[in-house]
Amino acid sequence: MLEVSEWKLPESYDFNGRIVRYGVRGHGPAVVLVHGTPWSSFNLRHLIEPLSKEFCVYYYDLLGYGQSDKSPGDVSLGLQNQVLTQLLDHWGLKNPAIIGHDFGGTTVLRTYLINGCKFNKIVLIDPVAISPWGSPFFQHVKAHQSAFAGVPDYIHEAIVRAYVKTAAFMPIDTETLNMIVSPWTDPNGKVAFYQQMAQANSGYTDEVQPLYPLITNPVLILWGREDTWIPMEKGKTLHEMIPGSSLHVIPDAGHLVIEEKPDLLMEKIRPFFGIKVLQ
Repeated sequence: MLEVSEWKLPESYDFNGRIVRYGVRGHGPAVVLVHGTPWSSFNLRHLIEPLSKEFCVYYYDLLGYGQSDKSPGDVSLGLQNQVLTQLLDHWGLKNPAIIGHDFGGTTVLRTYLINGCKFNKIVLIDPVAISPWGSPFFQHVKAHQSAFAGVPDYIHEAIVRAYVKTAAFMPIDTETLNMIVSPWTDPNGKVAFYQQMAQANSGYTDEVQPLYPLITNPVLILWGREDTWIPMEKGKTLHEMIPGSSLHVIPDAGHLVIEEKPDLLMEKIRPFFGIKVLQ
């Protein structure tokens, strides 16, 4: 089992002088998992574990997140698809299955539509895909990034904790919450937290949104019914835009459905990926 308190990404890739940390588990066909914001690969552990029994699972922390380089610099959605493209080449993957949550979904779509990377099957979980998006908090940070980065550490941690809690429909257990918050409270974490928010720009989805009808690969869209960050109506719109896509709504879960209902997610992912379930 993947222990919560021992989450470590053992491998590294140098992306233009900035280190991206990653891990690989299991054997079989390749599947890549991409997290969103303000999360890390840690939050995908409940999917990584069961998938690694059937697949060779590749997972990593986005540049500016988790255990990857969080020094000041470009961590925008305009960069993350470049990172993923290089990682796919580094791993020697030509046509893997892929799963993206939140900004990870955006990154998957941009990597497919802009960089021309091939994915045999695509799973999008509450993705940032349809403009407009960005909470009032995002917009406030964008206007006052330096002020937020200068708040005392204890206030910063309280802000992160309060913000993360709003992503879930049910309360987040203390150990999990601590693990989500900890990357944002290390020496570079405070600046990095507000940096990624300030660089969030719906122009990165505007660029690819008109291209969604051109997607020809199988796409599975999963959405937490109680998502208050990105309402379910956005999922319905995305489903209508992607030909042949499937949409499944996960009950009693918010935007952080990857933590709240991973078993229900796997119930939909397994048959989509062709995994036989023994009765």
